[in-house]
Amino acid sequence: MGDVDLDVLQAQDEKVGLGRNNLIIACIPALNEERTISSIILLARKYVDEVLVCDDGSVDLTGAIAEGLGAVVIRHERNRGYGASLRSLFKEALGLKADYVVTLDSDGQHDPAEIPRLVERLRAGDVDVVIGSRFLDGGGSEAPWWRKAGINVITGLVANGGVKVTDSQSGFRAYSRRALESLTLTEEGMGLSTEILLKAARSGLKVAEVPIHVKYDDGPSTHNPVTHGLGVLMTTLKHLSINRPLLFYGIPGAMALSFALVFWVWTLQIFAATREISTNIALIALGATTVGVMLMTTSIILWVLVSVVREKA
Repeated sequence: MGDVDLDVLQAQDEKVGLGRNNLIIACIPALNEERTISSIILLARKYVDEVLVCDDGSVDLTGAIAEGLGAVVIRHERNRGYGASLRSLFKEALGLKADYVVTLDSDGQHDPAEIPRLVERLRAGDVDVVIGSRFLDGGGSEAPWWRKAGINVITGLVANGGVKVTDSQSGFRAYSRRALESLTLTEEGMGLSTEILLKAARSGLKVAEVPIHVKYDDGPSTHNPVTHGLGVLMTTLKHLSINRPLLFYGIPGAMALSFALVFWVWTLQIFAATREISTNIALIALGATTVGVMLMTTSIILWVLVSVVREKA
């Protein structure tokens, strides 16, 4: 091999930063991020082989800037949501035969220089998904307290679904090709982050975390924090109810029936002593019984349906 060819190969290795004959693709969902998208693309290209951007119905120059910088741009004619953007990006990345896919935000919160940290952990071969956590030792975040509190609530719920992580809402992640091919994703909004983790646990995929740094600026956010939080919470609860119906509905149902039993005993004691029925106490007992029976019935029916669907899958 001539000297020129060797120089070319070395230059390519320096650009990719990770080499080893694996195709690494960065996937960036973007909505009205013309202010930051250029720097994210330029920095990410130092560590990956290809950059994909999903322009999710932007009304500014986000898509044009990304395309001008050499990124492959997927365009949504209207805003469909974070989840829909990632699904489009994953589909395109798999079509390009990506070995590893890294997702990061387009607003500058994530540092593309930390991409190798996630991919190298994935290369170890014992995990399928790597999450960049701002809460691990060695990581850091300038997130306000209320954001941290919300993340902790969602992370706690995800832990009940079988995924023990510290930062379930991090969008800075790396996926193996096997992981993306194993997951059937449906969420359109921000809830896709938790859907991925819960379905990864159900599919037997291994999840790990590495520390990252997340920065926040004073620029306008494209997501309302209240709507964002409620959407993620409802999505998490929905998938938990599907994954573990006996736990999700059965335990509250059993508690309601136990509560009802106390009030039925109280009602009977009053009747035995006075030969009168306390209407208020009896109504509480009846209401709790109704709720308990409905929850227990729902848990059993949903458990049977989910079991049948999984057996046929």
